[in-house]
Formats: sequence, C-alpha cells, structure tokens
Amino acid sequence: MATRGLNFVSKAAIPAFVGLSLIQSSLYDVKAGTRAVIFDRLSGVKETVVNEGTHFLVPWLQKAIIFDVRTKPRIIPTTTGSKDLQMVSLTLRVLHRPDVQALPKIYQVCLPFCPPSPRHPRRPPPTALLTAPLQNLGQDYDERVLPSIGNEVLKSIVAQFDAAELITQREAVSNRIRTDLMKRAREFNIALEDVSITHMTFGKEFTKAVEQKQIAQQDAERARFIVERAEQERQANVIRAEGEAESADTISKAIAKSGDGLIQIRKIEASREIAQTLASNPNVAYLPGGGKGTNLLMNVGRA
Repeated sequence: MATRGLNFVSKAAIPAFVGLSLIQSSLYDVKAGTRAVIFDRLSGVKETVVNEGTHFLVPWLQKAIIFDVRTKPRIIPTTTGSKDLQMVSLTLRVLHRPDVQALPKIYQVCLPFCPPSPRHPRRPPPTALLTAPLQNLGQDYDERVLPSIGNEVLKSIVAQFDAAELITQREAVSNRIRTDLMKRAREFNIALEDVSITHMTFGKEFTKAVEQKQIAQQDAERARFIVERAEQERQANVIRAEGEAESADTISKAIAKSGDGLIQIRKIEASREIAQTLASNPNVAYLPGGGKGTNLLMNVGRA
C-alpha cells in the first residue's frame, strides 16, 4: 500500500512541477515606471505596448522586453570650434525618455542597424542610424543616439557664433541648441524634457586675451577718472581764483570810495581776539612798558 502511494505521488509530482513551471514562465511583471514590448518568434515585435502590472505570455514562443520610461539625465560633452576659430568645450545636460507608443519601433530588428558579423559582413556600421529611415535602437537607445545627435547639433550651432557671442548671447545659443536637438531626437522617437548648457570653457589663448582686455579696460577707466578729477580740480581752482579776484576788486573799490575805515575795524577785531586768547592762558603774563617803553609778554609756564 505504501509503495502504491509513493508511486502515485511520484507520478503526480512530475506533471505538477511541469505545470507550475509553465505557469511561472507564462507570467511576467511590468513594474512602475516601465513598459513592456512583446517579441513573438512567429510574428516578430508586436505593436502593442504593455502597461504596468502582471501579464501572461506564451512560454518560449514569446518574450517580454522591459523598457524604463522614466525621465533620465544624460551628460553630453564636446569640444568644437566657434565662428572665429576659437576652441570651445561644452557640456550639455539632457533629460530624456522614450516615446511610450513608439517602443515597438525603437526595439524592432532591422538589418541596416545590426552591427557587422561573420555571417553578415556587409552590414553598415552603427553610425548609419543617423541617416537610416527606420529606428532600430534597442534598450540602449540613449547610448546609441544621444551622443551622436548631441555632438552634431552642438557643433553646427556653435560654429554660427563667435566666442564673444557665445558668452554675451548664451541664452539665445541655449535656445537654438534646445530647439534643434528636440527636433532631431523626435526623429528617433525620443522625447527631451529639458536641454541646458551646464559648462562652457574656452582655450587658453582666448582666456588670456579676455583677461588682458579686461585689464586694459580697467586701466583706461582709471586713466579717464584721473583726467576727469584733474579737470574738476582745475575748474575749481579757476572758480576759486576768479572769486578771490572779484572779492579783492570789490574791496579795493570800497576802500577807494570810503577810505580805510574797514581795514582799521578789522585790525581792532583781530587785536581783540588775540588779547582774549592770551588772557585765557594762565601761563602768559603781560608787562606794560609804560611811556615809550616796550610792552612784554612773558611765558611763565613750565618747560
């Protein structure tokens, strides 16, 4: 009886294990922020994009390819020449994501995009994806497309501006790059959320020339300030001299007309101020000479 039970269990375990394996292999999960594309061995890539959740497929015959559709950053560095032949190093930051509805086109296989192999030695190189009409990019679409079109757009736009214009018109340059790069990325079913220039440097010769120009401008401004200050001082001296001359002429005319009474009054006032100053000083003694004697002022303070 026990042997019969073991046989039954062993016979039932194998089909149960195979059934569980089939069920497990026929289920797949699409996590949040991702989408799936189904590759069928008979019909190829299906046009339907599978949303988030748990889904079924036919084991071995079908395969689920998961794409991350969240916005991701990408840094694109390049070195190119400006309109006046100055070397410029630029770093572009791009926020990108795939067009969800075009995921089957992004993944599908097309011979013009496949890399050469011993079985297909005549296939063109991967750079052909920039001119071919069908976008077979695969899951690493951003690695294949963004560096190529980013460098292409950057070099074409920077070549239209002088080095000085790249600094003074940076916003206009950034807008041109953003517009052209978004248009170029749409051809490959890639949506760009934002494009911005994060870094811009020039060659040593241009940087040195800019520094020398700034120094020359500062020296010129300093010299102009010195000249303007000297001119203002000269004008002030002229005005002061003219005022003193006019005052002296007025006094001379008044003396000639009324006599030197005003001068005598000024002398008396000056003598009074001197006497008050000396009287308030305890260290000064006044000794009158009397008659025709000489008046003396003695400083009796401590040495």
